[in-house]
Amino acid sequence: MSEPTLTATRLSEGVWEGVLTGYSEAPDIEATHLGVPLDGVTVTQDGDNARWLVQVPVPASALSDGLQTIVISDRRTGATLNSFTILAGSDLDDDIRSEVALLRAELDMLKKAFRRHCVETM
Repeated sequence: MSEPTLTATRLSEGVWEGVLTGYSEAPDIEATHLGVPLDGVTVTQDGDNARWLVQVPVPASALSDGLQTIVISDRRTGATLNSFTILAGSDLDDDIRSEVALLRAELDMLKKAFRRHCVETM
């Protein structure tokens, strides 16, 4: 048996999806948010005996201010297979990505002003 690998494929309409390999038998998968197991996690075989489709519905409780992490693990071994995070709310105002976007906007403004200055002095 090869090392289990859970590869994220997409997050769509509130459901995280991934492909799990490395299990010859049906895996016992668990997803948790803040240490609490989530309901509705499904694991279905994908034609090929070694591929399993994993679906994790994102609960409304995970949609709140700040950074929320959902951890997907093997219930039998306790090994973490994958995780995903959701960022939302007003806490994003202090997020580094918003700071970088603000710096880019200010840099663009400075570039325009510098070019205008160079044209006027020539």
